[in-house]
Amino acid sequence: MPTPQFDHYTIKVSELETSCEFYVNVIGLEQIKNRTEKPHIRWFSLGAGELHVVTGDTSDIQTNVGVHLALKVEDFDDFLTVLDQNKITPHSSKGEPDQITTRADGVHQVYFRDPDGYWIEVNDAD
Repeated sequence: MPTPQFDHYTIKVSELETSCEFYVNVIGLEQIKNRTEKPHIRWFSLGAGELHVVTGDTSDIQTNVGVHLALKVEDFDDFLTVLDQNKITPHSSKGEPDQITTRADGVHQVYFRDPDGYWIEVNDAD
């Protein structure tokens, strides 16, 4: 049986430009060509896959910190500075504000929400 590989993750957003600015300027993702060429969709490079950001009705979206997109960075402290500069409150893995989680294996994690309330984890895993 062939092994599946990650292709993309899609999120619905209420304000496309606001979300695009967040994913470029805060998260540091690179916007790539949207091969659908639909104006209400943007694509971003996400390692071996992509993040697709689509304008749509977000009223039915329910999120909690247990369901999140996890990304790793080389310089965790620099990323915390970016969050602070953008007035974004870091949370622990339990959703506690102004907290950072350290896993049993020493990996540091911080959780925060994007403009539509989706939880994102950033960590310093190897």
